[in-house]
Amino acid sequence: MTKNNRTDNRSRAEVLALLAGNRNPRLPCFSGLINVTAPGLESIGLKLCEVHVDPDMMARAAATTYRLFGFESAVVPLDMCVEAEILGARVDFRLEARHPELPRVIAPLVDSPNELEIKALTDLTKRARVSVVTEAIRILKADVGKEIVVGAWVPGPFTLATQLVDLTNLVMGTQTAAEDVGRVLDQLTDMLLEVAVAYHLAGADFLTVHEMGGSPGFIGPPTFAELVLPRLRRMLQTLPAPRVLSVCGNINRSMALVAEAGADALHVDQTNDLAQSREVLGPETILFGNIDPVKTLVEDDDPSIRSAVTNAIEARVDAIWPGCDLWPRVPAANMRLMIDESQRSLRCADRRR
Repeated sequence: MTKNNRTDNRSRAEVLALLAGNRNPRLPCFSGLINVTAPGLESIGLKLCEVHVDPDMMARAAATTYRLFGFESAVVPLDMCVEAEILGARVDFRLEARHPELPRVIAPLVDSPNELEIKALTDLTKRARVSVVTEAIRILKADVGKEIVVGAWVPGPFTLATQLVDLTNLVMGTQTAAEDVGRVLDQLTDMLLEVAVAYHLAGADFLTVHEMGGSPGFIGPPTFAELVLPRLRRMLQTLPAPRVLSVCGNINRSMALVAEAGADALHVDQTNDLAQSREVLGPETILFGNIDPVKTLVEDDDPSIRSAVTNAIEARVDAIWPGCDLWPRVPAANMRLMIDESQRSLRCADRRR
């Protein structure tokens, strides 16, 4: 494949500077979450279901979004089941799917939080597919690491719990068995930290903690503050910088609470009003967002994509990110348009005014 020259080798330094809190006039377009696409996979002759267990295939797939479109990051893993699999969850890799689909956990391990006993595991880096991901990071660093940032991500502890415990009982347990839920979240936090540090030591330039199920928009601000925020804060204080916190759901009313987790940058999804997010966070917080990965990037076309990028820029985001993981079926033309629109925009010298 021929390297895409959109980033002309400045991207890596500029994105790392941004993650360190130093803004640049140019607005990057990247992500710390899954960003593999069907056009990218087709360009290297692979299927999505093939790339999750082979480090070379995983790295090649992760690099395609940069090589084809100029997207300014390559990120692994390419599914959200790695950590659940470590603990014994069975994973459906969607081998028979007609279209590219992300793997999913087949069923929770237990019915209620008090049934989940997480035994101390030795050398997590050799369990399940962690070593596949760490080797993919090393390959990416050698392949594209001088041009763009290489990232890795882990789910937040509550999100991981939703894969292991019956969801209804887990959510009910936050009200009726908070001590049991807290114990589970503490154990999962310990495990996630070990995995994330392994990704860092393999060479990841930045780490994203993706808390989907534990968003205050889903479980409510009081439950988030009691059970999720302390564990996220511990993760983010322990992990090496730079650290991005990605939280799903509409959290505009809880934005200040989420910011207390202490990430170096915050990513919000498409359900949030970015202008309101910026108003609550103030000018200093590094904010990423939030192009709808399905409605806008897959289902819409030129005017809607241009409008979404423009709105994000006017709301003073610091980088254009899809609102969540890229949907694999995003058309190549829509990816190029999102990136081109972001590159046409130059921020004023001081966007904080």
